[in-house]
Amino acid sequence: MKSNLTQLTDNLVLIGGGHSHAIVLKLWGMNPIPGVRLTLITDRTHTPYSGMLPGQVAGFYDFEETHIDLRSLAHFAQATFYLDTVINLDLKNKQIICEEHPPISFDYLSIDIGSVPQKSSILGASDYAIPAKPVSQFLTAWEKIKATIKTHPKQPYTLTVVGGGAGGVELAFNMKTCLTNILENVNSLTINLIHQGNSLLTGHNRWVSQRVQSLLLDNDTNIYLNETVIKITPNSPHHYTITCNSDLNIESDWIFLVTQASAPQWIEKTGISTDQKGFILINDYLQSVSHPHIFAAGDIATMQNYNRPKAGVFAVRQGEPLFNNLQSILLKKKLKAYHPQKFYLSLIGTGKKTAIASWDGLGLEASWLWTWKDYIDRKFMDRFKDFSSMESEQQSNILPSILNFKNRQERKQVKDNNFMPCNGCASKVGSSVLTKTLQRLEINQNPNIIIGLNAPDDAAIIDISEQELLLETIDYLPSFVSDPFIFGQITTNHCLSDLWAMGAKPHSVSALITLPYGVDSIVEEILYQLLQGCLTILNQYEISLIGGHTLQGEKLGFGLSCNGFVLPNRILQKSGMQPNDKLILTKPLGIGTLLAAEMIYKTKGNWIDNAIKSMLVSNKKASEIFLQCEAYACTDVTGFGLIGHLLEMMKASQVSVDLNLDKIPILTGAIETTEQGIHSSLYPKNLETKIYLTGNQNIENNPNYPLLFDPQTSGGLLASVSEENADHCLQELIRSGYTDSQIIGKVINKSRNITCQLT
Repeated sequence: MKSNLTQLTDNLVLIGGGHSHAIVLKLWGMNPIPGVRLTLITDRTHTPYSGMLPGQVAGFYDFEETHIDLRSLAHFAQATFYLDTVINLDLKNKQIICEEHPPISFDYLSIDIGSVPQKSSILGASDYAIPAKPVSQFLTAWEKIKATIKTHPKQPYTLTVVGGGAGGVELAFNMKTCLTNILENVNSLTINLIHQGNSLLTGHNRWVSQRVQSLLLDNDTNIYLNETVIKITPNSPHHYTITCNSDLNIESDWIFLVTQASAPQWIEKTGISTDQKGFILINDYLQSVSHPHIFAAGDIATMQNYNRPKAGVFAVRQGEPLFNNLQSILLKKKLKAYHPQKFYLSLIGTGKKTAIASWDGLGLEASWLWTWKDYIDRKFMDRFKDFSSMESEQQSNILPSILNFKNRQERKQVKDNNFMPCNGCASKVGSSVLTKTLQRLEINQNPNIIIGLNAPDDAAIIDISEQELLLETIDYLPSFVSDPFIFGQITTNHCLSDLWAMGAKPHSVSALITLPYGVDSIVEEILYQLLQGCLTILNQYEISLIGGHTLQGEKLGFGLSCNGFVLPNRILQKSGMQPNDKLILTKPLGIGTLLAAEMIYKTKGNWIDNAIKSMLVSNKKASEIFLQCEAYACTDVTGFGLIGHLLEMMKASQVSVDLNLDKIPILTGAIETTEQGIHSSLYPKNLETKIYLTGNQNIENNPNYPLLFDPQTSGGLLASVSEENADHCLQELIRSGYTDSQIIGKVINKSRNITCQLT
């Protein structure tokens, strides 16, 4: 029987999420090559579009309008997403060296990481100036500056822009527009523009340069030409002296560098050929002249046969040729040369929704030019929005060919089916199915098994000696993040959590791993990254990896069988809750709905960043704090959701609970996704536990209500702590890094039936 499975054969890695790579990823998602493992390594989840950045500074656009969500884009391209900073390349072994990940192997590589302003020639610039790039750092600084000025709008302020090119000029215009709307007296704002040339906008025609200078002067901007900044000296916090080579001194509260572009220093250390300024030297095919299996585009690259400025227009134009040549080299086809245009149109925003057009020797100023620029920019950004509709269209086109349906009616049924199986802990079977199945079985229990299937808890407890007890548990998850290194860490935390929840000390683990089909080099790379992630956690707590089993399948999966030990008088169990105890939850809810929403492109990248950050937090320290605070009962909140696991504790303890919905911590974005009706595939089974809930008739309208049934992966601990110890326990948790911890309710006496009262 012929298989439809595709084997991974080539490893293509993209470093950086610049304009060219954004276009490559979009085109790749529309035209993938089966068998190619595509990976994106980026130090940020959202990449800015440079053409709209000045407008964002002015307040014309918000963050989402000006940024591309690289997580969603990588997901659309079916690319592995690594959030990390590259610091070197090992070209001999074809490996990428990052700050946090272990070395990442590649067969083919493309680099699009942009540039940064030159600041090494200015003493003190690294400490006291704000570079315009990386844009993410600049925007963070800009938001802080605006907040400071909003807090004290009557004070005088001085801002200085160093660099009179198009970037510096637009920044000066748009900063003035923004701050004019904040300050009570616009005359209290001073903006300086320092440029080392004898005219602004070097490289543009004379009319454009003079018109821009005239508009800046009309805007009360102080322009200093033929001045080179050599030193920045701090006088007091947020107040500096700028010294130029002419001995001119300028006082300023903030200083922005929009100077000549420079390349990150690590590029030259790799041994790849560069130009005199350290930028990667490439040929007409966008290949490195020294390493033909490496490509580069955007500001980080210099074309050997063309002298072109570092401008975003070229990065955008290089996107499609780069995509075509990357696919061609993988398919062993002939590459096609890219020839950049000699002249290009610049549209320079003046901060007042007018723009100046610069084209070779021509220049024009008009409000309609800004409208046109706005249209062009929005049209470009629309290419990276609403991936769900793009994917739906693709799937409807390919469904007949890949599924071989008998007739059109069957095809319609599959397309109309809204069920989408989730990954992570949301892929578990529902608790009711497990309970009913186990009730049908006759399972003999060894007398040495203190806790097993007869009275299930987070882990089984076996009596092996008078001094300590052995705990055993197992868990396994299909991959829910594309990065195997991060997946290995999260899954290890998740699997160990059952032992932490019972107060045990983990001793050793055995691994069960499903690896996707591929050639040995790619399978080895995935396995290496996965296990290195696992060992990152195990080594922190001196836990041994003692063995395991691997198999191959359609999708990456990972699990651990965990062994640990606990003293008989130190066991935390689901039973033991006492009336008047306070309930403490250590992590926010929302993992399930966010991961489900990510599958259909309904999340924001930073929402998933926050969810991953939460899943990477170990429950070890929380377990120790609960033991120190003499918690009566504890469990970890995972696949069955908060109510499902709380219900297990209530039944084991024969008590009821009063739960404060508004106190339950929730991950950013989770309420938004549940309000759209987005839930994981396990959610409907978890929702069956609502029969135990009581409250007023409007309680289900509380936005936190759906999150009670949301399955968690590597969720937090839920513990019952005495009333007198609860506040101290909460303070210790927060002090130890569990900053989302909350007292979410209290234990009450069971009346007739076990209930959870929602307030």
